[in-house]
Amino acid sequence: MTNERYLNHPTFGMLYRVAPVAEGRDLFATLYAQRIFFVVTLQPRGATFEVVPLMDARHYAEQNLARARRESPEVHAHWRQLFDQTFI
Repeated sequence: MTNERYLNHPTFGMLYRVAPVAEGRDLFATLYAQRIFFVVTLQPRGATFEVVPLMDARHYAEQNLARARRESPEVHAHWRQLFDQTFI
């Protein structure tokens, strides 16, 4: 099962991971507002935050759900619950 991950954004505060996007890149949302989404790229000297629109964020999360469904039912259930909490 995937662990929960949180980051602290300098302006928007606590972010939680919604879905992996690519190697070294993850989709995060603001913990309190839950309507501001970022693709975060972790680098050796810090992180870069790219703001993405809601529909792009949802697309990344849906791609993650499809990938998880193919790989493992347990992991898919976890990501499905997180998707529902975030987007529905």
